[in-house]
Amino acid sequence: MSKITTELLLERAVPRSTRLRKIETLNLSKLQLKTGDLDPRLFSRLRHLQKLDLSDNLLDKFPNSLTLPDLRVLNCNNNKLEDVTALKQFPLLEELTYENNVYLTLNDDYKVMFLLQNLRLLNGKDITKLANHVRRVNSRKLTSKVTAHWEKFFRDQLPEKHTAEQVKSIKKKFLKSVQTNVVYGPSSLSEFTRWRVKMIAEEFLAYSLGLELNTDPELEEKMDENEEESTESPREAAEDVGQVTITPRKRKRNNSKLRSRNKRSKSQAKTEEEAVVNPRKSSHVQDDPAPDKPRTSNQSAKEATPEQGDEGTHKNGEQCPKGQSNRRSGQLTGEQKSQEQDNGVVSLTPVKNSKGKEDVSAEPLHFLQCHSKGNSREDFKTQLWSCVFEPLLDCGARKDPIVSSSRTVATCGGESVCLIDCETGTVLKKYKVATEEFFSVAWTTLTMVISDSRKKSHNILAAAGRRGIVKLIHVAADFCYGEIKAHKKPIATVCFSPTRETHLFTASYDKRIALWDIGIPDCDYNFKASQLLVLEAISIPLRIAPVPTCPDQYLLAGCESGCFAWNIELDKEQKSRPFEAIFQFPDEDGSITTSHKVDGLAFLKDDVIASKSSKPGCIYLWSWSRSFDTKGKGCQRTLSAVILAELEWSMTDLSYLTLSTCPAKDYVFCGDEMGNVWMYNLSNYTAAWSSTKGKRSDKKIPPTQILKWPELRANREQLTEVLINNVVSDPTFTYLVVLTSVNITAIWKKS
Repeated sequence: MSKITTELLLERAVPRSTRLRKIETLNLSKLQLKTGDLDPRLFSRLRHLQKLDLSDNLLDKFPNSLTLPDLRVLNCNNNKLEDVTALKQFPLLEELTYENNVYLTLNDDYKVMFLLQNLRLLNGKDITKLANHVRRVNSRKLTSKVTAHWEKFFRDQLPEKHTAEQVKSIKKKFLKSVQTNVVYGPSSLSEFTRWRVKMIAEEFLAYSLGLELNTDPELEEKMDENEEESTESPREAAEDVGQVTITPRKRKRNNSKLRSRNKRSKSQAKTEEEAVVNPRKSSHVQDDPAPDKPRTSNQSAKEATPEQGDEGTHKNGEQCPKGQSNRRSGQLTGEQKSQEQDNGVVSLTPVKNSKGKEDVSAEPLHFLQCHSKGNSREDFKTQLWSCVFEPLLDCGARKDPIVSSSRTVATCGGESVCLIDCETGTVLKKYKVATEEFFSVAWTTLTMVISDSRKKSHNILAAAGRRGIVKLIHVAADFCYGEIKAHKKPIATVCFSPTRETHLFTASYDKRIALWDIGIPDCDYNFKASQLLVLEAISIPLRIAPVPTCPDQYLLAGCESGCFAWNIELDKEQKSRPFEAIFQFPDEDGSITTSHKVDGLAFLKDDVIASKSSKPGCIYLWSWSRSFDTKGKGCQRTLSAVILAELEWSMTDLSYLTLSTCPAKDYVFCGDEMGNVWMYNLSNYTAAWSSTKGKRSDKKIPPTQILKWPELRANREQLTEVLINNVVSDPTFTYLVVLTSVNITAIWKKS
């Protein structure tokens, strides 16, 4: 039975009403409504409804026949909308808001601006001028290009006396060709452009050849499949139900980072609200990641915004500002304020050991607070998740890892991605998307054709997160040139193939790993992205790594329920593939199990894998070649991981404290729940492990060094309860970048 009844509509009317036809304002927010609950027969009786609030529900689309002829104001914030074209049924709509619908992008903004001729306000912004440009100038340009394309390539293909079959064939070829070849505007609007081009082309054919227009959107969708390369992933046949679906930020802890005698009640309330979801200690099943609270912003939900005072606006509405140092400071004491620009974020006092000596083998250089929401100096809650060093362009980055890194590192967390000079602590660039929460970044080097037809290598940064969209950033040009709608659920991690620079793996909370060819942008930043493979997992993939000895053949992934391997060879016909193997590991009680959360995974050597899973106090080192027989046949084999050694680690049961490796220096790094960094120098062991008869180390290997979290103070109060989410070194182990749960990026330099 539908949740919406006549009695409910009368009760939720503002003011309450006795007849449906008299209702002008209706509030249906926070009712957990799904699309099927919107009964067109019932809504058709709301003939005079002008204002409708459907915010904070579970709508994924609108029915096509709600029949609200007088609707002027519509609020759809905080839903799961995937498409906006059904809104054209409300032609008098003047104000529309749909913020915090993670699957909607800038392309959808342009679609509603074209479809709704009376629309004035979109997500709180006056779009009158831009909408007029979209409806007139944009349409005029595209119509001209479509007509020219027909005249040049197709008009002569159609004989004067033609049959219906000939017309049908030429129409299919023309629609496919025109959507592929007619380009206008930035690549970030390519989906909107293709949508409009198809619409214009069908109208052109209907006028020129007397063909009927196709008005069935579902039929259009089916016709589009397999006919064009798309930046969107295929529609899922059905949503998986009853799966544990959590995002990394939902870690239950006390979000008050400063110990204070007078804690603000407002902060306490916010802490309680954000700590409701507890993936580590709760077995509750969720169908989808719980959305963040609505974010207050004066900007469109689809715009990337620069820091205040920065410059660098680009044609696609996204900005990646130039800047000297965007380093944010905590609230400092009077003496510290005068040194704010030179000394960084917060005051620093290294922890001493019992002998009074500094218990570190690396010296702390910088502690930066550069991912603050709204640039707030009081933000000690934004979690930082991923960092990776930029490859050098003049050293053959894919051939020699020893000299393949600069001192520039990309970090992500919250709504921003930062590029930091590790030596100076300067935030070189900052890229921000107000409605995003970035979880992962990855570098690749592409050979691009510049304006004078010369080829030149450029570093491209891919960034992805909660919205399931991959942003592609040409860092040297300060320009986000495109996006790929890779998944309908958050992306946990991304990585590029070590052998094919345009191949990008994206691992998502939809329990799929997709392989994309992102293409190479031309001098106008036009590019084509295509999906090559979909790897099906039985749980959420958290970490992924191509196997170094066969990077084009196998991919390894640590998931919520185990460690899996897939065959990723592209010469096979099967585009969607199940896993080929699942690995067994010792459990806490010594028994063998495949069911465990693997939240840390990296190769130490070509054949040695470091992984961290459900067994507290332990990091496993194991052999790929001895665990996996590449000549074995059949999918979904269960294999025992051949353990080479165990590393001592914290006894915490907290998840998402990931590990990393420095293969050139034989180091493994992992942070803990106390703010410490555990470092393992394994150079004395790797030679024995490389032997085919190498035996397992009998005892757990202790850390070579534990870097203690220093005493950091802001407002004269100590920063505490620090979790180390990620630790990454450059290939030469000169710098160590530590990402925390308290919005602090710590940079250490090896002594």
